[in-house]
Amino acid sequence: MEALDEFHQNHRVIEDFASTTLAGIPGDVSRLLHVATLQDMATGRYRHAGLETIYSEPSVHEALKLCHQELFERILETSLEQQELELRKCLEGLGGPISGIAERWREHEFYRVLIPSGAPHYLRDLFCSNLSVLLQLIAEDKS
Repeated sequence: MEALDEFHQNHRVIEDFASTTLAGIPGDVSRLLHVATLQDMATGRYRHAGLETIYSEPSVHEALKLCHQELFERILETSLEQQELELRKCLEGLGGPISGIAERWREHEFYRVLIPSGAPHYLRDLFCSNLSVLLQLIAEDKS
């Protein structure tokens, strides 16, 4: 019975996070970036102060981890054309010329921080390959 309660708790956290936070972020790559920034790279734990005032820290961690994985996989399930549109939308939201941002992201392989921990190597490789090529295209597009 405890596992079922935990499942329902995680489901409530995901619904809350999706409706209050993710709904206000335009595009899946931007959402992925946001969720990735909620993970402590030293511990691997996901933290969200607002959600943790309502839900337990373990429930928040598990729910955000699941959101990260689902967003990552959803992006990979879309066409490269759609991935490029989503990536452009994300870069435009960061301010500044997107060709310069794309160039820096590619040079420093920043897109690697978007990959959820535990993602299979073949999906990591596919994601990195896609983003590297798309960032190069965007960086070279000076229009």
